[in-house]
Amino acid sequence: MPYRLAIFDFDGTLADSLPWFTSVLNEVALRFGFRTVTPDEIQMLRAKGNREIVRYLGVPAWKLPLIASHMRRLAKDAAGDLRLFPGVEDLLLELCERGVKVAIVSSNGEAAMRQVLGARAWAGLAHVEAGAAMFGKAPRLTRAARRLGVPVSEALAVGDETRDIEAARQAGIAAAAVSWGYATREALAAAEPDHLVDGHAELLMLLRP
Repeated sequence: MPYRLAIFDFDGTLADSLPWFTSVLNEVALRFGFRTVTPDEIQMLRAKGNREIVRYLGVPAWKLPLIASHMRRLAKDAAGDLRLFPGVEDLLLELCERGVKVAIVSSNGEAAMRQVLGARAWAGLAHVEAGAAMFGKAPRLTRAARRLGVPVSEALAVGDETRDIEAARQAGIAAAAVSWGYATREALAAAEPDHLVDGHAELLMLLRP
């Protein structure tokens, strides 16, 4: 069945924010009292699931919302230096021209995402869910599909981390994992997404209204 709705993650999927994230990680670690890491450790962690990463860093669960809020503020300040992956603007505009509804569900803030995406790409979005998610990402994916009038069976959640795959599965939405973001291709394959894609052309093949 063709997908009529594409629900994108932002960081690591649309925006090339991994270099920025790794540049601030140890500063955040010192601020919130969890383990600092070397570049080699960062590469190792990219091959792990999100729960394994949190355990390795020694982050207590109660600190996660505080850390996420702080990271959103840092991302907002750094938005002028962040860039979309090459071809992302063309991808989003092409989907809109095809009649595919495009949404973003992200823990990042709306102001930062709007600045990085630019006016043309932002104007084409049908729905945006930004900021903290009290009950996780899955309900937000479901809500996006419902508000846009698209059955979950005709929606595709596109992300770059194993938790994106898990959230899509919980929401009853097909998951497309992109190999150019935070998690390695091997880690994504182990999480068994419905689709594992290596380029925008593959996404366009999936998203045919």
